[in-house]
Amino acid sequence: MAILYELNPDNPQSRDIEKITQALKKGAIMLYPTDTVYAIGCDMNVKSAVEKVRALKRLSNDKPLTFLCSSLSHISEYAVVSDEAYRIMKRLIPGPYTFLLPTTKLVPKLVMSPKRKTTGIRVPDHNVCQVLLQSLDNPIISTSAHIIDEYGDFPSENWEKFRLFDEFDKQVDIIIDDKTNPGFDVSTILDFSNSKPSVVRKGLGWEEVENWLNFE
Repeated sequence: MAILYELNPDNPQSRDIEKITQALKKGAIMLYPTDTVYAIGCDMNVKSAVEKVRALKRLSNDKPLTFLCSSLSHISEYAVVSDEAYRIMKRLIPGPYTFLLPTTKLVPKLVMSPKRKTTGIRVPDHNVCQVLLQSLDNPIISTSAHIIDEYGDFPSENWEKFRLFDEFDKQVDIIIDDKTNPGFDVSTILDFSNSKPSVVRKGLGWEEVENWLNFE
């Protein structure tokens, strides 16, 4: 069974953050809240943990995994950021955006798209995520933890959070509860891997992008 950590969303308990960090460094995987949906994640630099996440989500190795960084400068360590991409990203982060970017050598092959050598990166506007990133000092894998109901659809917004916890209790090592409810709205995805930026998916925060950008 997973260890449940109940964290204060505004001031997460430092002792619990340290315990979670040490577990992640040893290969633990966790269910945790973000500024979009609850996610499954691990330390990006622990290969065995990344493999567990892929197995849990049934993701083939040719599917890139999104990961979280703490800031734009942190992103620049793991991705090649053009001047135009930098200008756009600086306006949007932190927030509910996923940026598709060419990777640097610091990104493990198990995380990136093997053909395009790209990956998705987010800087979440979520205090618990930011505290974990600062404590771990490594990117954190972030793949959504949706539950599909018997009709093949996402459950309604009236569902109880414990259903999510119950579903993953025996599949992850750590569950983090910061007293917020899991969301169902996904991030907006912007592709900066080509010469011209493009929109891959319109999700949370799209209105802000649309207000000042004119993507074709």
